[in-house]
Amino acid sequence: MEIIGAKVYTEKGVFEKRSVCTAGGRIAEVSTDGRIIDGAGCYLIPGLIDIHFHGCMGHDFCDGSAEAIEAMACYEASRGVTAMIPATMTLGREELLHICRTAAAYSAQKGAALCGIYLEGPFVSRQRLGAQNGDYVRMPDVGFFRELQEASGQMIRLLAIAPELPGAEELIRELKDEVVLSVAHTAADYEQAMWAFQNGVHHVTHLYNAMSGLNHRAPGVVGAAADASSVEVELICDGIHVHPAVVRQTFKMFGDDRIILISDSMEATGMPDGDYMLGGQRVVKKGRRATLADGTIAGSATDLMDCLRTAVLDMGIPLESAVKCATVNPAKSVGIFDRYGSIAVGKVADLLLLHEEDLRLKQVILRGELLPVPM
Repeated sequence: MEIIGAKVYTEKGVFEKRSVCTAGGRIAEVSTDGRIIDGAGCYLIPGLIDIHFHGCMGHDFCDGSAEAIEAMACYEASRGVTAMIPATMTLGREELLHICRTAAAYSAQKGAALCGIYLEGPFVSRQRLGAQNGDYVRMPDVGFFRELQEASGQMIRLLAIAPELPGAEELIRELKDEVVLSVAHTAADYEQAMWAFQNGVHHVTHLYNAMSGLNHRAPGVVGAAADASSVEVELICDGIHVHPAVVRQTFKMFGDDRIILISDSMEATGMPDGDYMLGGQRVVKKGRRATLADGTIAGSATDLMDCLRTAVLDMGIPLESAVKCATVNPAKSVGIFDRYGSIAVGKVADLLLLHEEDLRLKQVILRGELLPVPM
């Protein structure tokens, strides 16, 4: 296949008008099958990579079934997300073990590639639960993590940790070279967060959410992350979780090399308004907003492509920056940039054509094959 006439997002982080070829499911120097795709009037970007989401289309990763993972993978691919790392919730030991074993055994070839697991609980603060279930919170436990990691077939790529908890320092020292550690659902102050960042943690889960705010006398996790130049931060640009002005300020504060766009979507994504579940708790979806009974935001009801589009069209983030934060940065963060995240010869041929005028999906190319795009 050869895609011609499009403005291509290059590894330099800019758009250039050139052709791109695929062969055997990979990006290639030349096409071998003679197929031509007209990309005139479109941007060609890498497939998006969502490293933090829970579910969609009435399914949740915590359902613990291959059917749920496949349904999620197919929906995500149809929306331009071609590689995914779904997240757990704070649940009991047996449930988490079952979820990990299910992911390890998953072998379906449909939809977005399953590239790992995000363990978003149970080592979180009861003071900053968000939509996590406090009944299953545990203190940081290296042995329990390794039990889950073994059950997953070494698929856990990210681990959430509230660094102020008893046992957190030991866990950080022990696991910093085994998994990406992420400050999350935390009541940590600036000093506690900075200690974590100086001792092996270099990721922050959904910045601003489930943590203290940035205050001029108490800068908290946000201030510590900004000061620690090696730290990358997740950002939800659904228009609900973070105000557009704060999104713009975050790009100024961190730069587009250190921000990862995520959706944090839950099973209501792609579904009509109504009642759904997240981590064993009832969630009500109204439009883009998903909340617990007490009004707490419970994940998002927006996929990553919609978040990227919102960031660019409604929040004023440059397209080049938004694409980097949804492709290059997540791939580098979880160690899959050798296969995904940019348009380079030899990488998996996951590509998206977007209409220039409104960034609507024109075509999804998944592992070198054309996917139908929902209207």
